[in-house]
Amino acid sequence: MKKAICSFIYYKLLGWKTKVSVPDYDKYIICAAPHTTNWDLFIGKLFMGAIGRETGFMMKKDWFFWPLGPIFRWMGGIPVDRSRKSSLVDQMINIAKSSKKFHLAITPEGTRKANPNWKKGFYYIAQGAGLPIILVAIDYEKKCITAEKVIHPSGDIEKDMREIKLYYKDFKGKHPELFTIGNIQ
Repeated sequence: MKKAICSFIYYKLLGWKTKVSVPDYDKYIICAAPHTTNWDLFIGKLFMGAIGRETGFMMKKDWFFWPLGPIFRWMGGIPVDRSRKSSLVDQMINIAKSSKKFHLAITPEGTRKANPNWKKGFYYIAQGAGLPIILVAIDYEKKCITAEKVIHPSGDIEKDMREIKLYYKDFKGKHPELFTIGNIQ
């Protein structure tokens, strides 16, 4: 039922398409980019529902007020207090390792503004928990979400981050001027 509803909204009402060739692992991290608008969350959740997959996401705890808090939690939201100095990466690694299924989507830019210095927490979570990273690209220009590349962290973060960033270079966010992969040699 959920898949049918998400498919109807995503494909029929909104007119989006998908390109998906990655396996549906029991556990994985989704690296989702470009992230230039809050609408990415809703389009992304519809996409995941339309292809019959689930995912959680981390979000600033400030958004978890009534009535949005219960809705975000129901959608898979995990409230994050960025002012606390506890290791969110370690918490997510422990949750991933102790879970039978674990699917977490993270936007590496860490903001909806152009940021060439992508956060690496998604990489460290995947590496620490031994999970693959599925690269999911949101392209508003083509109205298509693509999931066709999987990265298995090698431990060489510079090499892997370069490959990840280069994957996203041709995708257009809703506001393309708010997205950058930075200078890649």
